Amino acid sequence: MPDFHNPAAFLLLLFIPVLYLLRKSGFFSRMAFLVTISDWNGKTFSWKKKTRNFASMLSRISAVLAFFFAVLALADPVLYRQERIYTSRGTDVMFVIDVSPSMAAKDIGAVTRLDVAKKAVIDLVNDNPGASFGVVAMGEEASIVIPPTVDKSIFMERLKNIKLGYLGNGTAIGTGLSTAVFHMVSSAAPKKCIVLITDGENNAGSIHPETAAELAYKNNITVYTLGVGTDGTVPIEYVDPISGKSYSGFLNSTFDISALRSISQIGGGRFFEIQSTGDFSLALSVIIKNQGVVQTYHSKTVNYEFYDTLILIAGILFAFSWFIRSLCLQEFI
Repeated sequence: MPDFHNPAAFLLLLFIPVLYLLRKSGFFSRMAFLVTISDWNGKTFSWKKKTRNFASMLSRISAVLAFFFAVLALADPVLYRQERIYTSRGTDVMFVIDVSPSMAAKDIGAVTRLDVAKKAVIDLVNDNPGASFGVVAMGEEASIVIPPTVDKSIFMERLKNIKLGYLGNGTAIGTGLSTAVFHMVSSAAPKKCIVLITDGENNAGSIHPETAAELAYKNNITVYTLGVGTDGTVPIEYVDPISGKSYSGFLNSTFDISALRSISQIGGGRFFEIQSTGDFSLALSVIIKNQGVVQTYHSKTVNYEFYDTLILIAGILFAFSWFIRSLCLQEFI
């Protein structure tokens, strides 16, 4: 619930019923004289009654709303929110995400496999403010998108900007895992893990996936693998980021589950088969639970004030009311 620094300002709202009663009593009636400038026997200009009445009503409603928002601004509303400030390091989680064209397949809901993965990762990050998250994009090559960070806004922005196919058509799982290990090995986090999200087999790169998984395990980094997609023929739509060409058709979806399971076993983690959005959410929740650590924190009260926004809204509504009255209806307010 919002609080108000100056609640007495709401007494100004009494002017609305007072003004209404004064208008009804004729207090604001203007003296008028009928004057004929000339008689040229032409047709005089006249407003259509319905249009004029509607415009007049719209102007009055805008003026009343403007006054209300101005009073609300004078009341100086403020919203208090408690935020946790963590004073100890949480878990480091690095996502290694496959961005090869096959991740454009639409067999998990009505969106691509990559979009489903992004949505699941975003939900996980929002629900775990104490952990640090990073992303490595993996195709024929691997590239660090963002190292583990607690800055959720930057993480979300970088994650959303990942595009399919910009690292080639292959899947270099070993290179992706090694890149993640390189950016996590010097971290002082109490727990560290890599979450590999892919729908294919290793077919590129000079590093074997099991070698990379063993390297991670030796550096106290747990490796989890998520095999995304269903078996069989699935629809796919893909736009090549280099040529701009659009491809649409069907993909014969299959990958070696045993290879992904072996990678997770060597890395001390677990393999998850993902065939629905529910599978994604469950897998990530299990991973973050297994990798959770106890953190110390203190609470901080953050104030959100709305004075500037409310004054701006009031000004726009007053200007709109004036525009209708003065320029459209040719009246004085």
